Amino acid sequence: MKCTFVVYRFDPAVDKKPRYQQYTVEAEPTDKILDCLNKIRWDQDPTLSYRYSCAHGICGSDALLINGRIELACQRLVRDFKTANNFVIEPLPLFRVIKDLIVDMDPFFEKHREVRPYLISDEEPPETERLQDAANQGSFEPALRCILCGSCTASCPISRTNEKYLGPAALLRAFRYLADSRDTATESRLAQLDNEDGAWGCKTMWWCTDVCPKGIPITKSIGQIKRFIKEEEKKKH
Repeated sequence: MKCTFVVYRFDPAVDKKPRYQQYTVEAEPTDKILDCLNKIRWDQDPTLSYRYSCAHGICGSDALLINGRIELACQRLVRDFKTANNFVIEPLPLFRVIKDLIVDMDPFFEKHREVRPYLISDEEPPETERLQDAANQGSFEPALRCILCGSCTASCPISRTNEKYLGPAALLRAFRYLADSRDTATESRLAQLDNEDGAWGCKTMWWCTDVCPKGIPITKSIGQIKRFIKEEEKKKH
């Protein structure tokens, strides 16, 4: 069947302002949106720019705004949309556009690095490995599914109004280590997040959870950070 794709185009090297370009693609209902973009680039317009890598929902690089909703282009099929085979494809909101559908993710990863996304322990290294019981691992198991696609942060209304806010993805990664019994940096981690640019910036609007392609309960995880902060305060008093 024929599908119409209206695609956001902007090359700052030559364009003064963004524009939209229309393409017609022969597609099957089971084709991925990414497949259709590939058909456009390979068969019609090699200048169209966008990111993708694994094409299987693992790398997270092809998050886009598809018909007004943030999705992974490799996870959504043509038949998933009830739009009479018409699609509007735009870059992730919030981020600066580098070209067409490619956005600058550097600020996103800088905030991810700010939360120290690695295990910290002041205990002596064991001879083999740092053991963890299944119950503790299960408490943050969903957070391990994060692929850093940026969908949650791009959807977050707080991230759009406060550029210093760490954002849902960074807070989710912080939760992953706060909940890990092997990590001993709990106090300093919580002190870093106990402000409006950290956990308290979240106003529990659930948009991040709604768009997460991996079904991670991001809002609940941020709420758990707030509980950790309150529990830490009780210990001090």
